[in-house]
Amino acid sequence: MKQDAFVRRHQDEWNELETWLDARGDSARRARAERRGWTGLPDHEVPARYRRLCQQLALARRRGYSPVVTERLQALMRRGHDLLYRTPAPRWRRAFEFLLATFPRLVREERGCMIAAALLFWLPLLAIYVAIQLRPELAGALFDPAQLAQFEAMYDPADPSRRLGRDSGTDLGMFGFYIWNNISIGFRTFASGLLAGIGSIVVLFVNGVMIGGVAGHLQAVGHGDPFWRFVAGHSAPELTAVVISGGAGMRLGLNLIAPGQRRRIDALIDGGRRGALLCLGVLAMLVFAAFVEAFWSSIGSIPAGIKYAVGGVLWTATFVWLWRGGRGVLPGEAIDAD
Repeated sequence: MKQDAFVRRHQDEWNELETWLDARGDSARRARAERRGWTGLPDHEVPARYRRLCQQLALARRRGYSPVVTERLQALMRRGHDLLYRTPAPRWRRAFEFLLATFPRLVREERGCMIAAALLFWLPLLAIYVAIQLRPELAGALFDPAQLAQFEAMYDPADPSRRLGRDSGTDLGMFGFYIWNNISIGFRTFASGLLAGIGSIVVLFVNGVMIGGVAGHLQAVGHGDPFWRFVAGHSAPELTAVVISGGAGMRLGLNLIAPGQRRRIDALIDGGRRGALLCLGVLAMLVFAAFVEAFWSSIGSIPAGIKYAVGGVLWTATFVWLWRGGRGVLPGEAIDAD
């Protein structure tokens, strides 16, 4: 093929790629801001267009086309290479990107399972709490007298020497205990989904009943104030993480019993992969909850208004993060890259 015919055939492709590089290749932040109004070469077509450009450059060199053509293609190839094969973001940035964008996007993608998990957890919790307010003796059907006495002692408003919600112990030591306890609950909630999803359903329901029973009993016997001041801070990340673990476990179970057009093993691997990613985010939430529980929640000298205000901020932040996190950011993008 003669050079003129070669250029006429591919000129539009080169112009589109060059326009994309000029408008969107220099700043990821600006590209994201202008993504909705962009009408040129679609972002997802750029890698394939770059490969075609490399083939065309090799062809032009082999055929001995003029430097005007080869140098232009070489310049476009270099710019595309620098963009597509640039050094990956540092590990801390990728972790930050995962928590801020990828994780909440994964949660929203599994919204059906997450809504079901939330209902399985919160409806029993609220139902038991209300039932015990109406009939306090129902707490005796859930816990033996020794357990009820222990709960009352942990949140006794007449004992100012105790830290809220726990016996004496260093904050650091309790931080380690809370991490172990929270993560074990989250892992059991997810892993039990292998039992066709029934395991996660049972764990969510039982946890909802137990938490509602404790809260309802303490409120009914007049120990509600120290209890609510204790749980106000860490409840948002901790309880939400348990629900997400249950939703991930239910997805695992659904992939096992209803693989669709895929082989069952392939569906199970996909559910396990997505569940593992969700569990990474859950892990971060539970560690944060353990930190708040150890170093903030147990401080009894802080006024209730401040405790509830911080709790409200954390509930709002958790909701907004899961609802809005990752919107407008393409998978794999560095959210703060220039």
